[in-house]
Amino acid sequence: MIWAGFLFGLVGSFHCVGMCGPIAMALPFVGSSGWRYYAGRLLYNSGRIVTYATLGALAGAFGETLQLAGLQQTVSVVSGVLILLLLVVPAMRRGKTASLPGTGKLMTWVRKRLSFYFQKNSLGALFMVGLLNGLLPCGFVYIALAGAISAPGVSGAMLYMALFGLGTFPLMFLVSLSGKLISLKMRSVFNRAVPYIGMTLALLFIMRGLSLGIPYLSPKITHTAAHTSEITCCTKP
Repeated sequence: MIWAGFLFGLVGSFHCVGMCGPIAMALPFVGSSGWRYYAGRLLYNSGRIVTYATLGALAGAFGETLQLAGLQQTVSVVSGVLILLLLVVPAMRRGKTASLPGTGKLMTWVRKRLSFYFQKNSLGALFMVGLLNGLLPCGFVYIALAGAISAPGVSGAMLYMALFGLGTFPLMFLVSLSGKLISLKMRSVFNRAVPYIGMTLALLFIMRGLSLGIPYLSPKITHTAAHTSEITCCTKP
């Protein structure tokens, strides 16, 4: 399921164009050399991916806590239910997190720092813009994070979110070069498809957690071997 992050990011990257496209297209030109222009766009998108991977670590830590408590199947079901909630609850889907305690101040700080780095004429500043951009409210990212919870451990969740970011990279990089490459009509079509993609992903996670005995889709999870190994280890003279 790790590669689901990449596929979700790739297919849903048109949503990113609608939400973060204006920032990508407004990135300042750094220096007079052509290579610096492309390097700046690469650094901006790399910054986004770093932030996504960091957020993935947090999601992975939460998921790992549940797994250590013996709730492996529950983790996958919880991930699916969270994705469905993010699709159904309008306020969360629109990214209106400012109403949550403390979030409004955080977003105000993020926007101020974005404005600050936009005025800096350096490649490092563009990387910082990408890092901060990844923190802006986005229901699409929240759906990906909900999926990352069921990844195997913290490193698995980080990889899941890094692959998600890589999935959004090609289109966002092109948009940062020229916003005219993608029509508004095309963006609208893919934006409408995002909820259906998210719902499919949610159902896959839920089915996986239910352990229905369906090969690849919902394999049967047994704990007998693990328990036997534990008993043998403990009783070995």
